[in-house]
Amino acid sequence: MQHKYAEVNGVRLHYATAGRGMLVLFLHGFPEFWYAWRNQLAEFAAECQVVAPDLRGYNLSSKPAAVEQYQMSQLVEDVVALAVHLGHKRFILVGHDWGGVIAWATALYHPESVGKLVIINAPHPGILARELRDNPAQQQASQYMLTFRTAQAEALLSANNYAYLVEVVLGEGLRTGYFSEADRAAYLEAWSQPGALTGGLNYYRAALAGPTSPQKERPTTQPNDLASLLVPWPEETSLTVELPTLVIWGERDPYLLPGNLNGLEQLVPDLTTLRVPDGSHWVVHEKPTLVNAAIREFLLQRASQAQFQRH
Repeated sequence: MQHKYAEVNGVRLHYATAGRGMLVLFLHGFPEFWYAWRNQLAEFAAECQVVAPDLRGYNLSSKPAAVEQYQMSQLVEDVVALAVHLGHKRFILVGHDWGGVIAWATALYHPESVGKLVIINAPHPGILARELRDNPAQQQASQYMLTFRTAQAEALLSANNYAYLVEVVLGEGLRTGYFSEADRAAYLEAWSQPGALTGGLNYYRAALAGPTSPQKERPTTQPNDLASLLVPWPEETSLTVELPTLVIWGERDPYLLPGNLNGLEQLVPDLTTLRVPDGSHWVVHEKPTLVNAAIREFLLQRASQAQFQRH
């Protein structure tokens, strides 16, 4: 494993990398960092070049101060520019949570760059728009997003040495053994980087993420309108992902409900879905063997190494 930096798209991104061959980029979500993918990096480094960046705003990467610097268009360009920096025209994307939303958006903005897509508990923007508009259960489950957008969010999440984040992300794993005290220390160090908590929260602020507020700050008519707040689509842009896509979904996710899978095949024609009934939002950590096996099987299907060679 090597740790490197790339100056891309106006920011400095830290990333962990190992292996050679076709590029597989792993994009973490909130409130994680490259370390979330340590099991996957170890698993696939023998066959691929695996790269897990700290996304902008996180850990050792740049943390722009302005909220508008966290709009989806910027996040997508970070991904594509990082791949170019690494010498690859095409790559495979694996994303969880916000990293998964960025992966969806990258596949829609730059389908010519993405060979395959692996999504783990991250909603397609069009489907989430529908769920936030029509599904009271998802509206309730997403209330935390509104809290994350407030000016008080940093203080709430960092209180008592990040007690809330420790419990939400690491608590069950520390109790049952799939997280260690060393893992806790690594996460606390990442969260304690100056500006890192604000950087992660700015994803929610830039996207106006969450259910519709009483002030009607977002449109409520068509899914495409709502999706535009996560990804500013040109009018003619389709929300259909024309790429082989694997979606792994822990069905006990209390934040992103399984309704986000309903009708997904209409927007993703080449879709493989793995539902994990006893998996939560953190299924990557809970069941790394299952997740790795599913990714491996998917990548082997119709895989063409020649498609992913370096420039």
